[in-house]
Amino acid sequence: MDFYSRILKGNDDQRQLNFNPKISVSWVKLSSTALLSIFSLIVSTNASFAGDPFRNTNPRDISAQTESAFKALFEDGNYPQAKVYLTEAKNSSQNDPLLPALRASLAYTEQDWENMELYTAETLKVARSIGAKDPLRSNLYLAVGNFLDGANEYRQKGALAALGKLQLVFDYFDKAEKIDKNDPELNLIKGYLNLMLAVNLPFSSPQQAIDNLKSYASPQYLVNRGIAVAYRDLKDYDSALTYVNKSIESTPLNPELYYLKGQILRNKGEKENSLPLLEEAVKNFDIALAKVNQLPQESVKKPLEREKRKTLEKIAELGTSSSSP
Repeated sequence: MDFYSRILKGNDDQRQLNFNPKISVSWVKLSSTALLSIFSLIVSTNASFAGDPFRNTNPRDISAQTESAFKALFEDGNYPQAKVYLTEAKNSSQNDPLLPALRASLAYTEQDWENMELYTAETLKVARSIGAKDPLRSNLYLAVGNFLDGANEYRQKGALAALGKLQLVFDYFDKAEKIDKNDPELNLIKGYLNLMLAVNLPFSSPQQAIDNLKSYASPQYLVNRGIAVAYRDLKDYDSALTYVNKSIESTPLNPELYYLKGQILRNKGEKENSLPLLEEAVKNFDIALAKVNQLPQESVKKPLEREKRKTLEKIAELGTSSSSP
């Protein structure tokens, strides 16, 4: 039984999911830029087929504009440019559910709830329409569409309303896995979601989810990014730094990675009362802030500015303490 089966089967576990406040927070973490983080697993520069960034065999037809949007989002961290590409791709990928899923995720980060709902519905519609031709991706994006729908339900009605959607997400993942359990697209998206849930659910195994992501997912720089986030949330800051540095080595232009590294350094610096670590955190926040106009204003810019401010306050506090007689 997969770890998430325990989340949804059995009255005791269901009660934990419904009422444990830490579980409720997991929908928040899975609902903002995390929606796009799931799709950040879809970028690779090594695919032999230009339109399909996953597969070297049996590739699917994904438009050049959608591929360019991937790169803008997850290699460069440039959300406005990605939005331009996604708009251009709107009429060129009628049978690709990934496109409306990305558009719905981007709308969520902009708090554009009307378009969020519109593109979520389109994701589900396109996923159903390709059921006969491509049942694996049909089930995969029915899972994604229900996840997006659940994020919106959580926003409007809370965790209890989202619970049924979470059940559907895993049901569709199971159906896709029965078709091809080794499919890279499936393993990347499901693996990232499993990892996020495992970090936040007290009866799950984060290490098992991390090990699975290491073993079965690619591209590697996005695996490293996901693992860095997991270790940050688990407060294993040394491991988190190792993995975020690996991700930065591969995609050094993405400001979100420097924001992530700054968070890790700040947390480690506060834990150890280390001025050098806190100062290094500020340097990384500044690298991210230099490109802040590329990033979502509500979900990234404001928290980034706030975290830098709090880090500077902590530096001042430690500096005052060290100078006191």
